[in-house]
Amino acid sequence: MIKTIIFDFGDIFVNLDKPATLRELERHNIKGFSEAIQNKNLEYEKGMISSEDFVNAYLEEFNHLEKIQVINSWNAILMDFPEYRYKFIKKLSEEKDYQLILLSNTNQIHIDYLKDKVPFLEDFKNCFDAFYLSHEINYRKPDAAIYKFVLEKHDLKPEECLFIDDTKENTEAAASLGIHIWNLEPTREDVIDLFTTKKELF
Repeated sequence: MIKTIIFDFGDIFVNLDKPATLRELERHNIKGFSEAIQNKNLEYEKGMISSEDFVNAYLEEFNHLEKIQVINSWNAILMDFPEYRYKFIKKLSEEKDYQLILLSNTNQIHIDYLKDKVPFLEDFKNCFDAFYLSHEINYRKPDAAIYKFVLEKHDLKPEECLFIDDTKENTEAAASLGIHIWNLEPTREDVIDLFTTKKELF
């Protein structure tokens, strides 16, 4: 029996255009990321470096870029946050049938952007019993440590948890620990259909 539902953020609540950052950078004559930049991306998502250090790494690697171009390219992945999904989680929160946790690979630049664009973001955050962003807890998916952190922090049994994420490697990592999963396909599935799509768990 499921007692705790753990949600990803991007492409579960906020729609993403995942190729958009590379597409924007290509407009500035940048073709792909070096290993050094990929490592900076991972460090930034885990909160190991500041936003300033992150942007400066891009400016050093691509010295024809300007700061605003880096930030705009980085945020290009973020699309809209449909309000009906916020209403879904708000109702779920009010019913108090499940412990609700958000677990997202998210960085400060993206959160700052969403704070400006999504008027109900703070209310959305308050719907959860815990709200974990990778850059704040220094873990990121699909590393096993991030799931173990949540399980231990809340004294959870894996078999009583459902984890919802659109990235297969993330759900596979959770499943390897005994957590129930929904690898949501955002082009044909929606989180609001949780209780019909995964009705066998409830």
